Amino acid sequence: MSSESEVLNWKYSYFLKNEKNNFNKNDILNILTINDIDDAYKTISKWDNYSPTPLISLNKLSKKLKLNKIFYKDESKRFHLKSFKALGGAYAVEKVTKGNKKITISTATAGNHGRSVAWGSKKLGLQCKIFISEYVSEFRAKVMRSFGADVIRVKGNYDNSLNECIKQSKENDWQIVQDVAWEDYKLVPKLTMAGYSVMMKEISEKINNQKITHVILQAGVGGMAAAMVAGIARYLNYIPKIIIVEPENASCVLESIKNGKIKKITIKKESLMGGMSCDEVSLVPWEILKNSVDYCVSISDDYISKTIKSLANSEFSNEKITGGECSTPGIVSLVGLCNDTQVRKKINLNEDSNVLIFGCEGDADEELYQKLLNS
Repeated sequence: MSSESEVLNWKYSYFLKNEKNNFNKNDILNILTINDIDDAYKTISKWDNYSPTPLISLNKLSKKLKLNKIFYKDESKRFHLKSFKALGGAYAVEKVTKGNKKITISTATAGNHGRSVAWGSKKLGLQCKIFISEYVSEFRAKVMRSFGADVIRVKGNYDNSLNECIKQSKENDWQIVQDVAWEDYKLVPKLTMAGYSVMMKEISEKINNQKITHVILQAGVGGMAAAMVAGIARYLNYIPKIIIVEPENASCVLESIKNGKIKKITIKKESLMGGMSCDEVSLVPWEILKNSVDYCVSISDDYISKTIKSLANSEFSNEKITGGECSTPGIVSLVGLCNDTQVRKKINLNEDSNVLIFGCEGDADEELYQKLLNS
């Protein structure tokens, strides 16, 4: 069976409607303000080598799924960092240091955020300490070191690396630039999200008069998803259906929406989508997501390598696309939702639908990408 016909058998793991959905533009823009969003674009658009990343039509896949259009935001082309995270961490570093060269920056990361923070620190001539868990690949560590960062590996999972980062940063008076919020630590995550919102500005300028009907957003701790919701509130004069997608073993946004409050989950098995293998939604994103999301869907790792191959082999589009493991969930979930006749009808996925999905990284972990591509 070819991978093209195989997609008609793909399934999602779990689907949930958000009963508390009530998209309120003013409420959203009270959390991540118009000034926050506009300042990020004004700053980032002046960086060397800035240019909007491509918005690619997955025309072959939309025909197969009987949808009007599928827009794929290709973040593999973001600067030379191969990920949307280039927009967030580096911007936050610039804003919090305000030209002070004596500050040492620290962060904990699963990979792409740390790369952005290291790159941003190098641009500004700052020392940088990056904490990673035992699960982060050595390839990702090497890339961060190539920007001059001191990479510290911590036993255990992401939470362990974050706790160690907080501990050592307090002891040494380092400035933490984290994409996760907690009580009394919300400014930097907001700055990071403001950086991400540049993607929605670029999208709004590329789609012309074509109305997006559905947006599928990957969630780890929820920062990118909430930033895109704020971008929708800022740049679009209509509200598309907003769908969150997560790994089935790490669906912390889905579980929180189901429970009506932040719910920390237990990850029994780490997902291949490492950047999305998160056990708790961040505070600032939660304030935006809890009422603005229409639906949540979770997916297994089963279709990751198939999606990577199909993107690379021009099976979904006329173009060859380099999409890493965290670029696959939008496609996988969309195919799964379209294959479920009842849910498809319920959420109005039809021949008039224009769906926006995010290819949020390229081969950011080249070794893993090659392994998945050739598996």
